[in-house]
Amino acid sequence: MARIHPSAQVADGARLDDDVEIGPLAVIGPRVMIGAGSRIGSHVVIDGRTTLGRNNVVHAHAVLGGPPQDKKYAGEDTALVIGDDNTIREFCTFSTGTVQGGGTTRVGSRNWVMAYVHVAHDCIVGDDCVLANTATLGGHVEVSDWAILGGMCAVHQFVRIGAHAFVGGGSMMVQDLPPYTMCQGYPAQPRGINVEGLKRRGFDADSIMLLRRAFRLLYRDNLGAAEAVAAIEALARDEAQTDAQRQRLLLLAQFVAGSTRGIMR
Repeated sequence: MARIHPSAQVADGARLDDDVEIGPLAVIGPRVMIGAGSRIGSHVVIDGRTTLGRNNVVHAHAVLGGPPQDKKYAGEDTALVIGDDNTIREFCTFSTGTVQGGGTTRVGSRNWVMAYVHVAHDCIVGDDCVLANTATLGGHVEVSDWAILGGMCAVHQFVRIGAHAFVGGGSMMVQDLPPYTMCQGYPAQPRGINVEGLKRRGFDADSIMLLRRAFRLLYRDNLGAAEAVAAIEALARDEAQTDAQRQRLLLLAQFVAGSTRGIMR
């Protein structure tokens, strides 16, 4: 049974699974669903059509499920969906989606979200990501699995950040960052492959060297984007590559080919 502090306000209609804890002066709206084992800190506000999965920890003063900061929003029934095992620190703000963006803001599982992070309407954040203090995502931003965003970085609306990418602190991102790549600056510029991050996630030396070759094709060999994609796909077809290596190269090529804002150069 949920444990609710006497000073908290939980609206009729809210659905709290077993072992949910609601802290002092928290406010839970009528269309909120919170999964088993989640802990909601003091003064947290969760509103709108918001779903939290299991074992999430939300720290004091976070606001989840507030309306989009979008002038087009006119009160439509949109949603925020959060997965399992996330840590969401103090004063974070996650907005619901907009009709124009598909209606749902999504945050995956096992993410570590530090204080004052903002996730705007219609964003998609994958699994196992780290968003450091005051990282700010504009509307419609996509952050893929295992990405790390440094403190005080800002991501322009509709920008995509690839899997295992690393955004340096204070960066201003206005174009897409390919998978496995590091960037930093104002505006952000690509700096190389995220070698340390890949090592920590079990990528072997041969795989990292292969991604370095792909980075050179993309950024150092004076190729246009389409030419670089073709060269990376050719590298993936080399019979010397393992299935895992081939899949990683194809992921990189597909990301670049699918960019609408263009990748940072």
